[in-house]
Amino acid sequence: MNINGKQIDQQSPCYIIAEMSANHGGCLEKAKQIIREAKIAGADAVKLQTYTADTITLASDKPDFCLPCDNPWQAHVSLHSLYQKAYTPWEWHKELFEEAKKCEIDIFSSPFDASAVDLLESLEVPLYKIASPEITDIPLLKYVAKTGKPIILSTGIADLDDIELAVSTLRDNGCNELAILKCTTAYPTPFEECNLATIADIAKRFNCLAGLSDHTQGIVAPVVSVSLGAKIIEKHFILDKKDDSVDAFFSLDKLQFSQLVCSIRDAEKAIGSVNYAITQSAQKNILARRSLYFTRTLSKGHILTTDDIKSVRPGFGLHTKHYDQVLGETLNIDVELGDRVSFDVFDNH
Repeated sequence: MNINGKQIDQQSPCYIIAEMSANHGGCLEKAKQIIREAKIAGADAVKLQTYTADTITLASDKPDFCLPCDNPWQAHVSLHSLYQKAYTPWEWHKELFEEAKKCEIDIFSSPFDASAVDLLESLEVPLYKIASPEITDIPLLKYVAKTGKPIILSTGIADLDDIELAVSTLRDNGCNELAILKCTTAYPTPFEECNLATIADIAKRFNCLAGLSDHTQGIVAPVVSVSLGAKIIEKHFILDKKDDSVDAFFSLDKLQFSQLVCSIRDAEKAIGSVNYAITQSAQKNILARRSLYFTRTLSKGHILTTDDIKSVRPGFGLHTKHYDQVLGETLNIDVELGDRVSFDVFDNH
């Protein structure tokens, strides 16, 4: 996947996305500050959500449109009132894209209907994210795919059949660069429901980049996912956990997000590559290995016995695999206790 000239593949560093969502709290300046702080924290991109309450639901108080009592946003009563509070005004988008360009950080969005795609296309968005609930919106998937832009797809409330249908729809309609993020649409997500092992299966099953859209609290799940092959990580970002935002309770603040980025980069270094060689740092501890040394002073002409040599630390003497081979050999020089055993001190070598 190529994003603004940056190649994201199995060998590249993980692409880290700061999800703004509703964390701007209805303030344009705060939205701009989120972009600036995300860049400072080490994010590769900031993601928006492009919808209005009217493009995503109906202004209805019928039971179907009311939030149940166990929903974390139940205080907003209805879907329409929740999205009315949480949406990012469309008139902000141009300024936010310009702010991201100044900060040299990628910016893109999740569109929730065709009109949102049209807006984002006018801003030359470099890629699209299909949010988890939209994975079954086949007309939207077709419309986004036909832009020819790279697409990141979240799986949060979809079973395997839904994912397969979404992937085939996207690919059949022009999407050639696809990444799929394992996601659990629960806020916050319990660790026992993460099932991060699915990430590697996604990559293999769908022959694409895989990653994690994370709603757990903290940074454990994203860091673990990197060790399982995740090449894209998305996490909600907020300036201050005390800010009035519908997503504050599962978002990372500036310090936490910076820790996330640092931990992911450290994890990538630790994963490294398949390598059985002794590393440069470990070379200095070669003295901890065993090798053969003389255990007493011996004269030239002495025939070596088991009392004369021993496998000990450090590792600068003859390899211990030659222990039996040198027994019975005749010394061609005098040696002292603590001298290294080597083939050079024997007549026949």
